[in-house]
Amino acid sequence: MAGGTEAFPDLGKHCQFSGCHQLDFLPFKCQACHKVFCVEHRSCKSHECPEPEHNSRKVIICEICSTSIEITGKEDQEKKILEKHEKSGNCDPRKKKKPTCPVKRCKETLTFSNRTICKTCRLEVCLKHRFPADHACKQASSSTTPAAVARGSWNEKFLVAFGLRNGKDCGKSGRPSSSTTPSLKAY
Repeated sequence: MAGGTEAFPDLGKHCQFSGCHQLDFLPFKCQACHKVFCVEHRSCKSHECPEPEHNSRKVIICEICSTSIEITGKEDQEKKILEKHEKSGNCDPRKKKKPTCPVKRCKETLTFSNRTICKTCRLEVCLKHRFPADHACKQASSSTTPAAVARGSWNEKFLVAFGLRNGKDCGKSGRPSSSTTPSLKAY
């Protein structure tokens, strides 16, 4: 079957999956069987490729020790590889312990999507305890000390510096003050 349209006969290719034969202007070539397919049939599974996925990689997680194991090739090898991993002696259930929230009576597991670091005390907590009042932040009460202000945000530093001025005009200390406003010249 030739691709393209009457006006452009060399443009695009027809899907080689039986029963589809859709004209695709951006066809996919299977790396295993070297046939051309449309977007719906581009994966080896969807077009029932007779060749194994020779470049495919998959990572499986051991349920006992949470170790990730990379496999290549067919899916029926997963069980064999997991059994081999369990018998190898590297599969230790004690490795499975995941970090939990350090707040008292909180058993929330800290994952990449539900953890945050407190900006005040630098403690890693779950999202339920992200505010200083929720996790008994140790430095929340001492945030006005100069050491805490030095670590704090710019507005806290500004407020402390502003409070230390005691009414002094901080912007004009080295310049003589003039009572008149500067004149503007128009050219």
